[in-house]
Amino acid sequence: MLDANAPPVLLDHPLPGVARLRLNRPQATNALSLELQALLSSHFTALAENPEVRCILLTGGDKVFAAGGDITSMAGVGAIDIYKRHTERVWAPIQHCPKPVIAAVCGYAYGGGCELAMLADLIVAGRGARFCQPEIRIGIMPGIGGTQRLVRAVGKVKAMRMALTGQPISAEEAWVAGLVSDLVDDDQVQTKALELAALIAGMPALAAEQIKEVILAGMDGPLETGLALERKANALLFASRDQKEGMQAFIDKRAPQFEGH
Repeated sequence: MLDANAPPVLLDHPLPGVARLRLNRPQATNALSLELQALLSSHFTALAENPEVRCILLTGGDKVFAAGGDITSMAGVGAIDIYKRHTERVWAPIQHCPKPVIAAVCGYAYGGGCELAMLADLIVAGRGARFCQPEIRIGIMPGIGGTQRLVRAVGKVKAMRMALTGQPISAEEAWVAGLVSDLVDDDQVQTKALELAALIAGMPALAAEQIKEVILAGMDGPLETGLALERKANALLFASRDQKEGMQAFIDKRAPQFEGH
């Protein structure tokens, strides 16, 4: 059970190389208050620079991941005030985190919660999870990447349906559409997410970072541009000690000992 009196984001290190960030506003269904967003941003900034961290797990509670933005902080606020919040700067450390990020989603991932989950590289969802962009129902629209990342994840017509109707989709629908990478029973979400995080944290860190960078940089560009990035990144990894160790371990038929160099 999460402590309502604790900070709105909790950090722990459940496994070697794995950092876990838990959203902790149970009294407000983990609504993304300005304080929570700022704290999440600062944690990602620090974790990106921590050489001991090789994978980041982002999660919420057992019943809700995050139910969206904090409406009470937006009602009655003018356009210039909203613009001056510069949420793109607050979310930039999450968007540009060089390390693999896994979102573990139970329950609702609505509005900003859905947008936050989409910033992760993998999404492990419980069968009872729901994903939704309901902003149109209160006279606005997704404003932290929902119109752009959603269409890249599930395609135009599904993104249009979600954004124009404000209706949720089930975890099963999200998995079929390609929004979710792993679909498991609700009580297995944390176990599966930690299993994946441990697996990735045990891989060569430089290779993991290059894979993430090239996939994200190349997905919206021409194929030839992406292939050029891939060739250069792959060649760069041949300068790493982990590449030498990995190949030698394969030849020696032993387990590799990766050091992140």
